[in-house]
Amino acid sequence: MTGLLVALAGGLGAAARFWVDAAVSQRNPTRFPLGTLLINVTGSLLLGLLVGWASGHAAGDLVAIAGTGFLGGYTTFSTASVEAFRLVRTERRWAAAAYAAGTMVASVAAAVVGLWLGAR
Repeated sequence: MTGLLVALAGGLGAAARFWVDAAVSQRNPTRFPLGTLLINVTGSLLLGLLVGWASGHAAGDLVAIAGTGFLGGYTTFSTASVEAFRLVRTERRWAAAAYAAGTMVASVAAAVVGLWLGAR
C-alpha cells in the first residue's frame, strides 16, 4: 500500500511542480529559469523540514510518501540541468554557471535550514 501512495504522491508533486512553474513563468519577464530554481529550493527546504521532524518521530511511511513521493515528484534537478545547458547553448555561459551553482548552493542551504528547523 505504501508503494501505491508514494506513486500517487509523486504524481501530485509533479502536478504541483507544473502549476508552480507555470505561475512563475507567467510573471517572469526574463528567460532565466526562476520557476525551477524556486521549486528546487522550496522542495529542499520542505524535505529538510520533514526529515528533521521525522528524526524525532516514528514516521517512516510519512517520509516515504511525502518525501520520496510528493517532494521527489515536485523537485526536478534534471530540468535544472537541461535549463543550465540551454543557457550555455544561447551563449549565456555566465548565467548558466550562476544558475547551476546558485541552484545547488541555495538548495543545500535550504535543506540544512529545514533540517535545523524540523529537528527543533
